[in-house]
Amino acid sequence: MSSRQRQFDALVRAHTADLFRYAYWLCGDSALAQDLAQETFLRAWRSLDTLRDTNAAKAWLITILRREHARLYERKQLDTTDIGELELDDRDILGPEQIGEDAIVRAAMLKLEPKYREPLLLQVLGGFSCEEIATELGLGSAAVMTQLFRARQKLKTLLGGERTEANA
Repeated sequence: MSSRQRQFDALVRAHTADLFRYAYWLCGDSALAQDLAQETFLRAWRSLDTLRDTNAAKAWLITILRREHARLYERKQLDTTDIGELELDDRDILGPEQIGEDAIVRAAMLKLEPKYREPLLLQVLGGFSCEEIATELGLGSAAVMTQLFRARQKLKTLLGGERTEANA
């Protein structure tokens, strides 16, 4: 096995779970998240020579993943269907990922504006520091800290509002 293959193998082993988790949060679909992670690793393999600092590998992979997710929607052709023609059962609508406390938090996070949701996801799921998030998103550290603070406040409000509705 060549050193390039060993380096890539180590990269895959170290970051597969994090990439899948982040991809799942971006798209909400397990199969699509796996596809996004696979496509990310494929692109990473093709441009592995551009990775100079192995300590920055996770941020590099997250950047590739975010771009792959964006490309998915650039290529996507929207098929429209009259909603009146659909016959759906509640079991068809709710998947296992939409049941329970995780689903409540996920739904609340999806209601956040992207400028608040992205830094929060990068910190919570990716484990990135404010400085790393700032670099990733092209913002200043102070702006990231403000967005994280506001994201948490908005999330508390959203979750608090859902709990009071449930208890009423």
